[in-house]
Amino acid sequence: MPRTVDDVVIGPLDLSARVDEALAVQALAFGLGADEVAVRRQIVLRHMAYRGARAFGATTADGRLVGFVYGMPNDRAHWWSTVVEPYLRAQGHDDWLDGSFVITELHVHPRYQNRGIGRSLITTITDGATEPRSILSAIDTDSPARGLYHSLGYVDLARQVLFPSAPKPYAVMGAPLPLRRR
Repeated sequence: MPRTVDDVVIGPLDLSARVDEALAVQALAFGLGADEVAVRRQIVLRHMAYRGARAFGATTADGRLVGFVYGMPNDRAHWWSTVVEPYLRAQGHDDWLDGSFVITELHVHPRYQNRGIGRSLITTITDGATEPRSILSAIDTDSPARGLYHSLGYVDLARQVLFPSAPKPYAVMGAPLPLRRR
């Protein structure tokens, strides 16, 4: 059943069909240029074909997408896992790559941030996960996004994780499911 947050409806999203709208939100929220959006478009479409991948969106009354989240059960063979595994192993946390639901992307349009939409998106998608825990990566700075994740029960599993071509280091975070509520 869809949830409503501040007149925005949170519900299942056909991300493949609305990928361009979603990436426009991500570009604004994350500061992406056209070239990076084009690369991410292909990645999103590939991810949505993976077993267990699903997405939720935040839409306004007129149907405009103002936020989205997507994720999938983690697979150690996926690119993200191969990059973060050595960092997690060095901290004694590589077991988190098994039995985890990965939050691949979570973005809310800047004009709709700080209204509980991101919180509702991530709790909605993880509430449907069969895995006992969730993992994600976020830029390794003291940011509102990391504050949200900490408030939901995510803890740092590895810091200063370097992704190829990413200008800033990331933190890998994990939380037991269901996520903590206020």
